[in-house]
Amino acid sequence: MEGGPEAASKQEFTEFWKRATSSPYIMRLALSAGIGGLLFGYDTGVISGALLYIREDFVEVDKKLWLQEVIVSMAVAGAIIGAALGGWMNDMLGRKTSILGADIVFFLGAIVMAIAPAPWVLIVGRILVGFGVGIASMTSPLYISEASPAAIRGALVCINGLLITFGQFLSYLINLAFTKTPGTWRWMLGVAGLPAVVQFVLMLTLPESPRWLYNQGKENESRKILEKIYRADEIEGEIKAMREAVEQEKQEEGLIGQTLGEKMKAAFSNVAVRRGLYAGVTAQVAQQFVGINTVMYYSTTIVQFAGIASKSTALALSLVTSGLNAVGSILSMLCIDKYGRRKLMLLSLIAIIVCLLTLTGVFYQAATTAPPIDNVDTLSFGANATCQAYLDAPNVSSWNCMKCLKAECAFCASTGGNHLPGACLAETKEVRVVCGEQKRVWFSDGCPSKIGVLAVIVLGLYILAYSPGMGSVPWVLNSEIYPLRFRGICGGIAAVSNWCANLIVSLTFLSLIHALGAAGTFLLFAGFSTIGLVAIYLLVPETKGLQFEEVEKLLQKGFNPCDCTNPKTDEEKASSSK
Repeated sequence: MEGGPEAASKQEFTEFWKRATSSPYIMRLALSAGIGGLLFGYDTGVISGALLYIREDFVEVDKKLWLQEVIVSMAVAGAIIGAALGGWMNDMLGRKTSILGADIVFFLGAIVMAIAPAPWVLIVGRILVGFGVGIASMTSPLYISEASPAAIRGALVCINGLLITFGQFLSYLINLAFTKTPGTWRWMLGVAGLPAVVQFVLMLTLPESPRWLYNQGKENESRKILEKIYRADEIEGEIKAMREAVEQEKQEEGLIGQTLGEKMKAAFSNVAVRRGLYAGVTAQVAQQFVGINTVMYYSTTIVQFAGIASKSTALALSLVTSGLNAVGSILSMLCIDKYGRRKLMLLSLIAIIVCLLTLTGVFYQAATTAPPIDNVDTLSFGANATCQAYLDAPNVSSWNCMKCLKAECAFCASTGGNHLPGACLAETKEVRVVCGEQKRVWFSDGCPSKIGVLAVIVLGLYILAYSPGMGSVPWVLNSEIYPLRFRGICGGIAAVSNWCANLIVSLTFLSLIHALGAAGTFLLFAGFSTIGLVAIYLLVPETKGLQFEEVEKLLQKGFNPCDCTNPKTDEEKASSSK
């Protein structure tokens, strides 16, 4: 009962609805804490659309890819710090206090971003928001888990995951709503502070985690909270389980030490813990290196790479991909206990690789069939408006839209149609205005393409392949693969690994696009996904239906990747169900 969150089974959902209708307090608790997941999802998605308008306001951001990457990824850097400190805050200050602290930092970050007069101030705001997200990402599911009835704990914890995807979906709706509003990106980023305020107010009316209170010796307070959550005949059993768990943890702390160094040494000297970390960290890093957050952070930019120049259209299409992510989260809740963690991740990775290879082909085709440059049309704009690299080129007859963009210029599509020859012009705001005055479309991130819609469809399939497997399972796996005495430190290591991988991917994506092109970048992610597929096959055991003690025994004995059967025998299942 004290072993951490598990995914919800079909039986849990039936029990879930019974409890939720008979005790609304339970839903209030889970939804209030789950807003931390919404903050996580909103921040992940909102920067995708906001970046398009930030580039318009700050010329240096528009001209420097590395500055765009820093603005996006500094939230991830802040989240690494928040996740690293979150474990200490949870143990020392409590779950509720940690969530309140995360709300305050997140709100301050949102205000700083909304009023930012310069890119460096915007970066500071991103770091603050990321710090709050890092704390919330590990604290919200922990609070829900420890303050929920055991019978429906899995279903309630899944609310946090659903709110993450809902937050991403909401961010695209907000982005779309403010596209025509003065201040565009300032409203998009500033609105993020409202859910933080709502959660702060709601959490003030909710109790601390009963398990944390019991661990602090506040048994009477813990009992009062349990009486609101549990049925009368369940309270004594839960208190007994907490008492035994706390006593066991105190005994184990005496054996392995209480300092961080002592716990780290004890963890890495334990073969079962090491194997658990191999599996857990592999799953978390693979989750990021399939390239998912390039889609979430830069989805509107990717849509423009596919040849869709309109910002509002790009935002609307990104909204579709975000909605599919939420659908995938629901599929994960329904499938994870039926098919198992390992199988779901492997199937997810295979589908991801197929989608990435298809995207590689689509973007390669779009690049090779890009419209050619019309020399007469280009020169008609005047020497100051024409791309300097084009003017200096010895053989301009070979130039097309893609070559023009690689020279850091822009393509002004022909009035006769986006797929006809156009002009290669200097990428300045003044020239863009002239192009627009002629009722022509300006392309600076991608070229006109007849198959751009196909790229968006494959992106949607990619999300559907990712979300039910690699999107949810690594977090579930890491909640159950470590022995209880090392759950905090190992979970922290895995979370920091996830955020570090996230930072690497988000910080390099635009540079990779510039160096390799969209096709080459997605091919690279397909290669990383293949490595992840092999690593998960070799290192990650199936933990479906196993108790924590059984997982530890499995890891201690060693994992055979060729044995696809669940190691739990019928006799053990019958014994554990009693």
